[in-house]
Amino acid sequence: MTEHIDTRPIWQKIIQNYWFRTLLQNLITVIAAITFIFFLVRLMPGSPLDNYIDELINTENLSYEEAYNQAAALFDFDPNANVVSQYFHYLAKVAQGDLGESLISSGTKVTDQIARFLPWTIFSVGLALLISFTIGILIGIVAAYFRNSWIDNFISIAASILDSVPDYIWGLLIILVFGVKLDWFDVGKMRGTYGTDVTPGFNLPFLLSALYHSILPVITYVIGTIGGWTLAMRGSTISTLGEDYVSIARARGLKKMRIITSYVGRNATLPLITLLALSIGLSMGGAVIIESLFVYKGIGSLLAGAISSRDYTQMQGILLIITIAVIFSNMLADMLYGLLDPRVKISGEK
Repeated sequence: MTEHIDTRPIWQKIIQNYWFRTLLQNLITVIAAITFIFFLVRLMPGSPLDNYIDELINTENLSYEEAYNQAAALFDFDPNANVVSQYFHYLAKVAQGDLGESLISSGTKVTDQIARFLPWTIFSVGLALLISFTIGILIGIVAAYFRNSWIDNFISIAASILDSVPDYIWGLLIILVFGVKLDWFDVGKMRGTYGTDVTPGFNLPFLLSALYHSILPVITYVIGTIGGWTLAMRGSTISTLGEDYVSIARARGLKKMRIITSYVGRNATLPLITLLALSIGLSMGGAVIIESLFVYKGIGSLLAGAISSRDYTQMQGILLIITIAVIFSNMLADMLYGLLDPRVKISGEK
């Protein structure tokens, strides 16, 4: 038996490598996203620069030239440079991690604002996804094992309803029904990310306060996503139950619980792991309405405030971070596919 010798040039091996192609594709996507956001902000009706100049003229009684120079300094661009030069200047700043300064909070860097608010969104979204994913796969397995029964029908209908209703609708129902009508909790006291009577830091009162203030957003996220995980796990489990190795395990007389845990559950969950990675980035983008609804001070609430106050540099920076988070989660999902299913990696290599 002769050993196969790979005679491809080294550059061809690198280009056709699965990991290299995945990183390159996502790097190109990030650059495309930066480009899109840069020109989107400048193509918005009224032009962010013109709007800010008008605001300076009306509020501070500056001349047009003075307002223009002040706006140019704040937006960090050369007013005499063309848009292409401005774009490459902005690209160089982003590469250095500089997203500019807030228009509303003068002297405040956008990166500092993002660093302050982003962890709260990661905490609430991450906790909600962990809860909904865990409960969803368990319910999905139950539905698959009792498929075509009343249990399966009930779970499928309930999951479909939960999955079809937007999460902000569930948030409104929670506030109106349980907060206002039934008076189960005080919505006003649960606003914000932690209480004013605790000291931020790694201490029990602060952690409990942070958890308490995140309850309503987390419950809303869980209700809005658990139906999708349940349906996905049900379909994946039914597909796995038809595999030959499951039939062989039954023929060998293995206990039902062992088949569920060792053969079915683990293999049926693998495709959902990659979906979980993708959901992390997508959930961050969908946090705008939920965080605004519950006055939860995360990145979504910060973006909503930037939009309402026309803080364009802050809006631009937040959109970029959210977009990169979605792209990164997509890249993570692709890499997990390659690790969990080697056929994905092998099929792309010559």
